Amino acid sequence: LARAGLVLPDDMAGQTFSVTTLGASGVDFFTPIINPPNVGILGVGGVRDGVAWEGDRPVRTSVMTLSLTIDHRAVDGAPAAAFLGTVRDLLESPYRLMS
Repeated sequence: LARAGLVLPDDMAGQTFSVTTLGASGVDFFTPIINPPNVGILGVGGVRDGVAWEGDRPVRTSVMTLSLTIDHRAVDGAPAAAFLGTVRDLLESPYRLMS
């Protein structure tokens, strides 16, 4: 609906948090801007190849950048960081969502 220009301001009323991505446009990292009345927005970058180490052996892996912007008048930084850590953990081990 948004791409077709059919989302009206009333359709967005009442939300407090948004998720946005520029990954499909080839962007790995960006800083999303909070749109009122939201108090936070999660930016999801593109997935790219990376390297992780298992012991002394390099292993090919996928890397995706997340960026969290919050309004510190409504949310303290420590709980926001804990939230972002939980999102990261669930993305790294999605089977946990099923248990």
